[in-house]
Amino acid sequence: MKMKVKNSKEKIKCLLLFSGGLDSILAAKVLEKQGVEVTALSLESFFFGAEEAKKSAKENNIKLRIENFALPHLEIVRCPKFGRGAGMNPCIDCHLLMLRAAKKIAERENYDFIATGEVLGQRPMSQNPGALKLIEREAGLAGKILRPLSAKVLPETEMEKSGLVIREKLFGFSGRSRKEQIALAKKYGVKKYPSPAGGCILTDKEYSKKLQDLFEKIINPRPSDFELLRIGRHFWVYPVGKNEVLKSGKILFKNNKAERTSESKLSNGAGAHIIIGRNHEENLKLRRMAEKGDLLIELKNVPGPLALVRGEEIEASMEASIETAKEKIIQYAKGAKEENDFLVIAVR
Repeated sequence: MKMKVKNSKEKIKCLLLFSGGLDSILAAKVLEKQGVEVTALSLESFFFGAEEAKKSAKENNIKLRIENFALPHLEIVRCPKFGRGAGMNPCIDCHLLMLRAAKKIAERENYDFIATGEVLGQRPMSQNPGALKLIEREAGLAGKILRPLSAKVLPETEMEKSGLVIREKLFGFSGRSRKEQIALAKKYGVKKYPSPAGGCILTDKEYSKKLQDLFEKIINPRPSDFELLRIGRHFWVYPVGKNEVLKSGKILFKNNKAERTSESKLSNGAGAHIIIGRNHEENLKLRRMAEKGDLLIELKNVPGPLALVRGEEIEASMEASIETAKEKIIQYAKGAKEENDFLVIAVR
């Protein structure tokens, strides 16, 4: 990135990592107040999108660009270098990946510096002094990331030293309270902003359990597999064959008959994944998300859940997969009995 000198007649350009939350909105406004031309950057993956960013940018007149980094993000979710939070969320690796992506864009398109809406101490894992310093160093951006909301309680950056931004007009927010941010929003006339609920599904413990299970069972998941984990009840069915290992307590099938096992083994992705809708809305979602090769199974004449069956080797284990899905449908359908008729649809 080029570094302009103080009093340059050229417009100062900043690339701001932007989630659409209050902190990133305020970071944009603080910089705009100093005459900086801000472009907000929102990154999409399999586990979070840019809908909140789109809405916030439009409501607050902030220029926004959206980039997809789903594949490299998936790799760090699988194997994070710096660990995870309470779920499958690799927060430090994720922030690092975002900054590396921003750095490439900034260097290619001649932005003067990168900024974020981070507040020191707001997120204990990724926004403590040690983590911020680590991320800067690993990204090759030591002293080159401006955090306008916490700048006064952090070491002075190159942008402040050179006069690109005025440190005295930045802020020194820290901690998890949002009182100062809300007061600043009122001062700037920012009326619309989302609640502080996290937008990353990886922080959800139930989703994280399902995702960990998926990684253990499937070598190359499809993009829709990650979306399917957000809905329904999930079950796995495995074939038993040479050198195949199965996870404790899971359903398996042998000779086309569903059984249970206490063996502790891994299927290497050769089994079937069954998702059972929990309500009418989820049934509709499963129907829309079914892809070529999937099976859809439902009761013919009795209301009940829809089952989506997916697997690389469904055809080799068709009977057992269908049998297990029917059992689960009966289990969760009111008034359904084993003798009820089912409709089985192969998606083509």
